[in-house]
Amino acid sequence: MNVFIRSATMLLILGVAAPAQAALKILATTADWGALATELGGDRVNVYTATGALQDVHRVDAKPSLVARARTADLVVSNGAELEIGWLPVLVRESGNKRIQPGSPGYFEAAAQVGLLEKPAQLDRSLGDIHPQGNPHLQLDPRNVAAVAKALTARLASLDAANAAYYQARGADFSARWADAMARWDSKAAPLKGLPVVVMHRDQVYLGHWLGLKELAAIEPKPGVPPSAGHLSQLVSKLTETPARAILRNAYNDPKAANWLSERVRAPVVLLPFSVGGTPEAKDLFGLFDDTLNRLLAAVQ
Repeated sequence: MNVFIRSATMLLILGVAAPAQAALKILATTADWGALATELGGDRVNVYTATGALQDVHRVDAKPSLVARARTADLVVSNGAELEIGWLPVLVRESGNKRIQPGSPGYFEAAAQVGLLEKPAQLDRSLGDIHPQGNPHLQLDPRNVAAVAKALTARLASLDAANAAYYQARGADFSARWADAMARWDSKAAPLKGLPVVVMHRDQVYLGHWLGLKELAAIEPKPGVPPSAGHLSQLVSKLTETPARAILRNAYNDPKAANWLSERVRAPVVLLPFSVGGTPEAKDLFGLFDDTLNRLLAAVQ
């Protein structure tokens, strides 16, 4: 089905699905899942995002303003896999909102819809900020976004049955556009396969897995642990013997360590959006991946 027919079909369905009630109130924990909820929900949802692209989602305060948002929410769209473990459980509990408690239809976890990487063989906090269920930073593999979109479409249709056809039509349209974009991204990203890189934190794992990047080292000696001078010196020695082509830094990362290392190993620092809103070009989920690839390719070509 070509794009014109697909769009016309969706418009026909949306035209006959008049809203039967007030918009669903959605509280999303990250900009990426907030953007997805907006894509799928359209004008039938009211989405509030608890964090921005320049925040470390591990470390967020459960402020009274967020508790108030949770108190009136119909649906919480979280990342899950304990990414928000330090604040979301407090937020949900303090809200007193039965609709959004874990296990209820109004509580949705993106991580529960995909297979997670890096599930630890043992739980040892001396190894840094490890997550028992696996690496939670799943949004940078577009295949994961596709799986989450399918599940979230079904959840919206279930919560708001009167507008089920509307959500299903928007979900089908997004999935078709996303499949087209993934084919384009896969073709465009071919030169990046095997590219040797250095990362800041263990949050580029899914990006590397999708693109076939070769991770040589991480600036953090352990997840969530800032690098010491000794660790950085060891990295210089290692990367002198096995050079990296790029040092990947997310928009929310402190740039000092990456810039210091870049000057000594002569590898460019590539600033990546990491999340919707992380750069001016990453205005939505499509822009997030377009800009990520553009920045990586510009640095190495």
